[in-house]
Amino acid sequence: MRLPFTKMHGLGNDFMVLDLISHPVSLSSEQIRQLADRQFGVGFDQLLLVEAPTQPDVDFNYRIFNCDGGEVEHCGNGARCFARFVLDKGLTARKEIRVRTRRGIIVLHVGEDDLVTVDMGTPDFTPASLPLRAQQADSYTRDLTLDGSLQQVRFFAVSVGNPHAVILVDDIETAPVHTVGPALGVHPDFPQGVNVGFMQIVDRSNIRLRVFERGAGETRACGTGACAAVVCAHAAGLVGQEVTAHLRGGDLNIHWEGKGSPIIMRGPATSVFEGVIEVDA
Repeated sequence: MRLPFTKMHGLGNDFMVLDLISHPVSLSSEQIRQLADRQFGVGFDQLLLVEAPTQPDVDFNYRIFNCDGGEVEHCGNGARCFARFVLDKGLTARKEIRVRTRRGIIVLHVGEDDLVTVDMGTPDFTPASLPLRAQQADSYTRDLTLDGSLQQVRFFAVSVGNPHAVILVDDIETAPVHTVGPALGVHPDFPQGVNVGFMQIVDRSNIRLRVFERGAGETRACGTGACAAVVCAHAAGLVGQEVTAHLRGGDLNIHWEGKGSPIIMRGPATSVFEGVIEVDA
């Protein structure tokens, strides 16, 4: 079958976007993995599906699949691209768009400057929300076997629609992203896996961040990861309410007023190209 698509990115976190309203299709996990292959397919970090709403309180359903074929709850960079896509394709004329994800409803605002603001909802620090097998605490430690030796890793944990562990580091350039990231990401105390962020505090208004994403590996930017890092840093008294997260793909502006408040994320969304690919039925 022939599959029309749009390639987009949010700060280098790249997506294949499909309009399932105009072109209904059902893809298997194997087909998604084939499409995600950067040598033999389109190549992407995540696949975004635009679907018709199934309930009257939203404009669209929004589904996300990692490049390994697994469906996930949320993607902040993808949400911004979703908003840009449905406007560009004429699927809506609204500048405020309500969409339903696996974790609930999020609200997207497209500004006159073409930046997209996303109400990411309220963060949840309870271990059950991730889930994490632990009693609730300000931070957590786990022992990881790395290069044959046991190392203790301390981290914050929060759900921002999907699960994140955030590790405070002195310098993200030397952070053990590709050793600690995958090891903690599949730790048995995270039965559904976890995204792992490595955060360097620059000052009370700026952080630097790298994220090893569950099912995708390190990406150039992670919107939910930036939100998770900022709320963990704010809860620990390390940053203020307005923070710029500096990622390898660019900057995201994160606003969080504290417990009980929603996280507001603002950043760009870019269309790269459109195409059609043949997919084995």
